Amino acid sequence: MNYDSALDTALNRLHDEGRYRTFIDIERRRGQFPHAVWTRPDGSTQEITVWCGNDYLGMGQHPVVLDAMKEALEATGAGSGGTRNISGTTVYHKALEAELADLHAKEAALVFTSAYIANDATLSTLPKLFPGLIIYSDALNHASMIEGVRRNGGAKRIFRHNDMDHLRELMAADDPDAPKLIAFESIYSMDGDFGPIEQVCDLADEFGALTYIDEVHAVGMYGPRGAGVAERDGLMDRIDIINGTLGKAYGVMGGYITASAKMCDAIRSYAPGFIFTTSIPPAIAAGAAASVRHLKTDQTRRDLQQERARVLKMRLKAMGLPIIDHGSHIVPVIVGDPVHTKKISDMLLADYGIYVQPINYPTVPRGTERLRFTPSPVHDPKMLDGLVRAMDGLWSHCALNRAELSA
Repeated sequence: MNYDSALDTALNRLHDEGRYRTFIDIERRRGQFPHAVWTRPDGSTQEITVWCGNDYLGMGQHPVVLDAMKEALEATGAGSGGTRNISGTTVYHKALEAELADLHAKEAALVFTSAYIANDATLSTLPKLFPGLIIYSDALNHASMIEGVRRNGGAKRIFRHNDMDHLRELMAADDPDAPKLIAFESIYSMDGDFGPIEQVCDLADEFGALTYIDEVHAVGMYGPRGAGVAERDGLMDRIDIINGTLGKAYGVMGGYITASAKMCDAIRSYAPGFIFTTSIPPAIAAGAAASVRHLKTDQTRRDLQQERARVLKMRLKAMGLPIIDHGSHIVPVIVGDPVHTKKISDMLLADYGIYVQPINYPTVPRGTERLRFTPSPVHDPKMLDGLVRAMDGLWSHCALNRAELSA
């Protein structure tokens, strides 16, 4: 077999469909987020504003986080030195897990290298713990959840996105005595819509199922202490396993689950993705714990972020741009064509210093290609004005459709 030719075919297919992804080389500057420096392909540099980052609250630049990381780095050095089972559990990891358990009002927490690994490792391990387990998974669940469900070797049922009638139908058709788990998200990041948490919990109670929620795009952002949408809605006690990330609103890296002490102990003991992975560095754990602790009380930062998102959506709607608005902090603008999406993204970056990454298939369905903006508390009104003017001009330049404007 000509392996190089096969690789060329695979890569050319992406180029032909306008779906080839490129990395934008940027350098964040401490204390200046969302400003960054873009290094162009020719080696020259340009000041830009990042509008598509997941550091939703700017905590990656917060002094309380940086100070905690510096202190831990000076005290311990760079790496953890091993897996959690072999020398890689430090006082910093234990402190972080205690903060996370407290955040979600659970008995225990378990920290992974990423939320992707936390989802994959946990969902693929659960059938080992509950033989015959049937997992009911929302059709729009994140790739990490899909992969974990796919790899676990157990039975799975995919229900239509947020369709509780379909979920009920699937659950009613299965053996009432079989162990069951419903896996879903609190916020689906591509459209920014919310999962029906209370209705899922009601079905779980009716059919004797466990509940597993991914709060990755909600932790730090929603609820009086930032524990997510389940906290905001007073439903945390009805969720058996909560998955979250430390790499978005908390501004560092890593992922976790929180659950009962017995559940965390079992996952810790059986999940290869946890057992055989070097633990996150102590400095990362210290920074994450400081961020979680801080955001338990910083409601002002959450409120300002929501205000920025509301204003951006309102102004884009006023220009007739086709945005999706489900009331969350995520602002998707539908372009509907991969080539046009990439072109607008490139022009925003080169001509206006605005960085927003194009999102194409398979991340979103074909025909719904989009730009996805994530305004933060540190995107000030002047930056917002610049973004709105740029989008207005480029939408006209590319002759893209607008919605009918009301009188």
